[in-house]
Amino acid sequence: MNTAYILSAIGVMAAVTYLIRLTPMVVFRKKIKNRWIQSFLYYVPYVVLSAMTVPAVFSSTGSAFSAAAGFVVAVILAYLKQGLLTVAVGAALTAFIIQIVGL
Repeated sequence: MNTAYILSAIGVMAAVTYLIRLTPMVVFRKKIKNRWIQSFLYYVPYVVLSAMTVPAVFSSTGSAFSAAAGFVVAVILAYLKQGLLTVAVGAALTAFIIQIVGL
């Protein structure tokens, strides 16, 4: 790849990132008072994080069954209000044990 291509790609990515961050500030100049929109915007970060994380969970192990088992254990532990470390270790151990057993 040549230098001009790399610099132009960086420039385009910077412009797109800037426009994405600038648009909400330009469109929503006043405080949003609509309760539905406020609740919608409140959950956007959680949805985006889930959309990025869940596919990676199912492609992280050698088998879909061990990944699904680890995911289920993580959801159950999180529902029981366990800490992040407990959830992560529990899910990883579940997936690891199922991989070793060979299910």
